[in-house]
Amino acid sequence: MHDETDILEQDLTGMKPLEWQASVAEIAEEVGMYQPLGKRHFAAFIDQGNTLLVTFESRQGIHLLSDMAQPLGFELVKDQGWSHLCLVSDGDTWFRDERVYGFFDQLVDDGFFEEFDSVLFYGAGPCGYAAAAYSVAAPGARVVAVQPQATLDPEMAGWDDRFSEMRKLSFTDRYGYAPDMLDAAQQAFVIYDPYQPLDAMHAALFARSNVTRLKLPCMGDEIQTRLLEMDMLFRSLSLAGTDALDAQVFYQMARARRDNNVYLKNLLTRVDRTDRPYLTMMLCQNVNARRSMPRFRRRAQHLAERAAAGEIELPELSA
Repeated sequence: MHDETDILEQDLTGMKPLEWQASVAEIAEEVGMYQPLGKRHFAAFIDQGNTLLVTFESRQGIHLLSDMAQPLGFELVKDQGWSHLCLVSDGDTWFRDERVYGFFDQLVDDGFFEEFDSVLFYGAGPCGYAAAAYSVAAPGARVVAVQPQATLDPEMAGWDDRFSEMRKLSFTDRYGYAPDMLDAAQQAFVIYDPYQPLDAMHAALFARSNVTRLKLPCMGDEIQTRLLEMDMLFRSLSLAGTDALDAQVFYQMARARRDNNVYLKNLLTRVDRTDRPYLTMMLCQNVNARRSMPRFRRRAQHLAERAAAGEIELPELSA
């Protein structure tokens, strides 16, 4: 019998899709369970603790985000000693598949979720939708969803034109409307950028007494990546899994965005749009004092030149 930590250390990079899936299956079967769910989905379970993390991930996203081409949950549970159930899709499917429905039905019938002291669901984007939707299978669970869609049903979300080719999928049958599926959750957190209009509109549909909507302005449309860059994702999930995550703690961690280049560039773009040179100069000086970012140096120099030419007024600022 292999040590669980050694098994979860395996590097799966450079493999073709079928080879990679077979390797994940081998890992799961050593310490848990693997189950194919049709052509585009499978489930892998790592059994090692009384807290269960349920993640929804795409194969493509795993290869993009993980240095070892492992599901995100592997790294977290390796450090925490949690159990991990990972649902993997080939592409963005929103996990709208009868085989996936049946898999969760069977877990409920078997009392699978009742074996754990704490259950946490996680996903981002289409996978965030799935995390919210399938959390109904484990009443009392906690949920963290990054930029989730509430539904793609054109009757409810016809304004979202990003995924028009997916409208043939049914979002009105079982495990369908994600906000309603959260009614049985103990607590859910929806993380989004309020300046991304479509994401913000979906987030508004999740308004529930047990849902905390966490705003990350100027983070753009790849918040999961930003959270990983700022070492916030695993910390947030670790806290959520022990019922220690709340808005105050989250926003304290989010101060790390002051050193995230993508956030700072997005913030500069937004401040520029307000046509407030003084505010823009304050931002540039703050960043230039802490980081080496040529864009901010050039912007400050340009503002100083305009001020010297009498085009704008800039109150005295420290060097």
